[in-house]
Amino acid sequence: MAEAATHRFYDLHTHGFVRLATATPRVRTADVAYNAEGIIEQARTAAERGVDLLLYPELALSSYALDDLHLQTALLDMVDRQLARIARETCELAPVLVFGAPLRRNGRIYNCAIVMARGDVLGVVPKSFLPNYREYYEKRWFAHGRECIGLTIDAGGAEVPFGTDLVFAAQDMPGFAFGIEICEDFWSPNPPGTLAALAGATILLNPSASNITIGKSDERHLLSRASSSRAVCAYAYSASGHGESTTDLAWDGQGMIYEMGDLLVESARFDLEPELCVVDVDTQRIIAERLRMGTFNDAAEAAGRPEDWFRRVEFAHGASGGDRGLVRPIRRFPFVPNRAHKLDEDCYEAFNIQVDALMRRIESTKAKSLVIGISGGLDSTHALLVCAKACDRLGRPRTDIRGYTMPGFATSEGTKSNAWKLMKAFGITADEIDIKPAARQMLEDIEHPFSDGEPVYDTTFENVQAGLRTDYLFRLSGHHGGFVIGTGDLSELALGWCTYGVGDQMSHYGVNAGVPKTLIQYLIRWTIATGQFDEGVDAVLADILDTEISPELVPADASGKIQSTESIIGPYELNDFFLHHIIRWGQKPSHVAFLAWHAWKDAKSGLWPIDFPEGAKNEYDLSTIAKWLENFLKRFFGFSQFKRSALPNGPKVSAGGALSPRGDWRAPSDAVADVWLAELAASLPPEGKA
Repeated sequence: MAEAATHRFYDLHTHGFVRLATATPRVRTADVAYNAEGIIEQARTAAERGVDLLLYPELALSSYALDDLHLQTALLDMVDRQLARIARETCELAPVLVFGAPLRRNGRIYNCAIVMARGDVLGVVPKSFLPNYREYYEKRWFAHGRECIGLTIDAGGAEVPFGTDLVFAAQDMPGFAFGIEICEDFWSPNPPGTLAALAGATILLNPSASNITIGKSDERHLLSRASSSRAVCAYAYSASGHGESTTDLAWDGQGMIYEMGDLLVESARFDLEPELCVVDVDTQRIIAERLRMGTFNDAAEAAGRPEDWFRRVEFAHGASGGDRGLVRPIRRFPFVPNRAHKLDEDCYEAFNIQVDALMRRIESTKAKSLVIGISGGLDSTHALLVCAKACDRLGRPRTDIRGYTMPGFATSEGTKSNAWKLMKAFGITADEIDIKPAARQMLEDIEHPFSDGEPVYDTTFENVQAGLRTDYLFRLSGHHGGFVIGTGDLSELALGWCTYGVGDQMSHYGVNAGVPKTLIQYLIRWTIATGQFDEGVDAVLADILDTEISPELVPADASGKIQSTESIIGPYELNDFFLHHIIRWGQKPSHVAFLAWHAWKDAKSGLWPIDFPEGAKNEYDLSTIAKWLENFLKRFFGFSQFKRSALPNGPKVSAGGALSPRGDWRAPSDAVADVWLAELAASLPPEGKA
């Protein structure tokens, strides 16, 4: 792995990751030298862990709960001396340090955040909003910084930029740019960090004191999550901990880091020991989201284009990302709910988006029946669940659902049996149409070799069967005054794994069009676990979940091996991973491969949802991931768009994206995949190539 360790593919900075950390250092009330030592200790530990940017609490150097001691000249002089000491003792360390301290300027004291890189103070940001209510009296000691624009201040013996108009950016790391707001600032209706984000900061830092009271931790989470989502950024928050004065208040040392609404990491609270809370934030993801989110750029324009008047303080970071691993939670199944406390609610929401959409379509068409093909596979099973629940909620008998199983040349007894069990368990109107005679006739009419007894199982052979099934369903819907329920899912649409026109690509309404395969599997398990239907239905559903995914269009070979979908197009768990990161975030193939490798390289890597056995122990090496990603890129960008351009209506379900040409995804049908394939090939290390 020596060669791999030096390849740019494994370098975090190549992929735009910034290792961000919050620190809860040891602190002692008014003991500035002691506190400086705590800051230095945490800086050294952070350097050992490869941290790029380290955030400390508000007034970490002096300590926060000092009351009128903030006005003591001896203490303020000691702050200046210890600031110089911190600079000397951290000049060889890579992390950029951001810590709080009181500083004097022009007869005023400011509650400041000091930014230091390799011993140099880059700039100082004052607190904008000073709390002066309930237990807070900051206006008694400090001046606000709201009008501090374009100024300088003496810090550590040098005159450096001072003001709320500062964004700090690494010259050698595109995307590594941060702004600062301090504690109360993000409790205000117009947090100043928002302007820093609009000026180009991808990371916002909040050094905070914030004493702890019941429920306040939830409030901090709420504000941090909202700030990271609204400002499309990573948001780090670090509060004062043990060692602050408890004369009238208590402290919990809470640290947390969010990225665009997602909680990445959180510290242990009320810890007596110093603590680092470390995670890698994805600045490429942040920048890509801002590119596609017009509202963000409209807001920047409405705010007077802050990038034009903010001062950009640049520095040479110089630290190599290297092969340090990835300190970041990565969801193996990004479309699937995985919040334990919201699990039932998320699944309920996903399922009922489909149900409610179908109910509205039934009402608008005044359909007498719903016509659906039942194969005994995952997709048609889930579509039937949606149909049954829609009829139940509308007070219509399930016999209005007309289900047809249509065995072909490769239909197994197992799936056919499950199809019948399922239809009987739901009590729908059920029938069977053997399509083999009609398929033989068509194959004979077009002079296909199969009609002469040759075992030719090509695309035409498969499409004749798929087309006949859909043709029957459309004629049956007309015959019975109904409409055809599409069963194809989002994963199949992405890969073009469907027969165009009069085939499974077409229907009157595609209830599964916004639901990828991994989510369908999970939602079926959820319907069993929550008793959405009766036990007779649940038993059949469990059997269907355990059946290998196959279109069953080609007869089994001499050894009895059946046609396997995933052996042809790749594992759905990988394809859904690729799909999410490419359509939702627009990420480069090399970035997607890097994330996938960290999620799937061993059984312990990545995050998977609760009670989701599929893929929980699977492992894929980089070459396997690259192989199936290349296949995905060819299918998705190269030759499947024409099928998506003619999609029937169907509801969007996941925030991860959909492929409707009238919604999330608009693309030309005759584009080529060369750009994406070339980017992937150029980025892979030798061990990632076939």
